[in-house]
Amino acid sequence: MSKVWIILLGVIGFLIVGVLLLGLSAVGTYNGLVGRQQGVNAAWAQVLNQYQRRSDLVPNLVKTVEGSASFEKSTLETVVNARASVGRVTIDASKAPDDAATLQKFQVAQGQFSSALQRLLVVSENYPDLKASAGFRDLQAQLEGTENRIAVERGRFNEAVMTYNTSIRTFPAVLLAGAFHFIEKPYFQSDAGTEKSPAVKFDFGGSTTPAK
Repeated sequence: MSKVWIILLGVIGFLIVGVLLLGLSAVGTYNGLVGRQQGVNAAWAQVLNQYQRRSDLVPNLVKTVEGSASFEKSTLETVVNARASVGRVTIDASKAPDDAATLQKFQVAQGQFSSALQRLLVVSENYPDLKASAGFRDLQAQLEGTENRIAVERGRFNEAVMTYNTSIRTFPAVLLAGAFHFIEKPYFQSDAGTEKSPAVKFDFGGSTTPAK
């Protein structure tokens, strides 16, 4: 075999190996993107689970509060209406939102719900018999725990989004991201006050001022 053929076969062999390595690298990169995307979706599902848990507590909360005959009817109506508004926000539970507007709409509705709950719990300060109820105290504790879980899961969601968004903008993954429609995911934004979990106070301290 002539030297030319040996060189040619060597070049062909080198190209084949290069293509195989490139293909394996592309597969690994793609699988990594899928994994990070699924991580975002899993974190999103956990956020929704905690919001749903809070929503599920409200019927029992309202029923308990209604036992106090003189309790402000308007406060209860605000909570019930805010809960209903959350349910009217169309959101895909199977995957995280792709656009900031959808997430913002969801966040605003949840914020209004948080504000309504805060109002109800603060107003309850004026009803000693209600505060002394074991059922009401139990619901307070469950809501407090749920608010904390919501804050934690939202933080984990933002971390997962940051990892994913960074990966799709990093070379060489950025080459595949566009081709396979991996797009950036929006973050939960910092709360302006209405949805901020620590603002929902359950100790009814003397310095607490009812929401306007």
